[in-house]
Amino acid sequence: MPPSRRLVLVGFMGCGKSSVGRVLARRLGWSFVDLDAQVVKAEGRPVPAIFAESGESHFRAAEAREAERALARDRVVLAAGGGWAAQPGRLANLPEGTTSVWLRVSAEEAVRRARPRSGKRPLLAGPDPLGTARELLSRREPEYARAHLEVDTEGRTVEDVAARVLQLLESEPGIHTPLETR
Repeated sequence: MPPSRRLVLVGFMGCGKSSVGRVLARRLGWSFVDLDAQVVKAEGRPVPAIFAESGESHFRAAEAREAERALARDRVVLAAGGGWAAQPGRLANLPEGTTSVWLRVSAEEAVRRARPRSGKRPLLAGPDPLGTARELLSRREPEYARAHLEVDTEGRTVEDVAARVLQLLESEPGIHTPLETR
């Protein structure tokens, strides 16, 4: 595998992709891109409005466009939306020099973490958020598991998760990332 020129963080909602991504970008001296924020900026409306007014398929198409733009850059950490990596072939077709990292979280922990922001999580807006989270996670896990690296986020701080990702990047055979700035 060639040296990493970009990182993409994947995983279920609430796993910490955005928070961990910001820390990783800062430590690496790279740029940070939050995919959901890029979609909101491009669409000019919040994620729940995109889902309500245009549907999930429209959101996924916008998400794919913004991810392609971000992954064309070097020295970037991309926090992908929870559904982006769940699309078949996404992780298998990353640009050369991209390392993917699955930040694992249980459905129970995801719902607990997402509860304060439940209005911003349209997929958990129904009457049984935990049941929905379990079903979604069950469907998405096989795609998330295609990531190059995996880090469990349960019971860990954002800083701990970021440190573990950097440790894995330094020690994983075949993955070489310049870590001049930490």
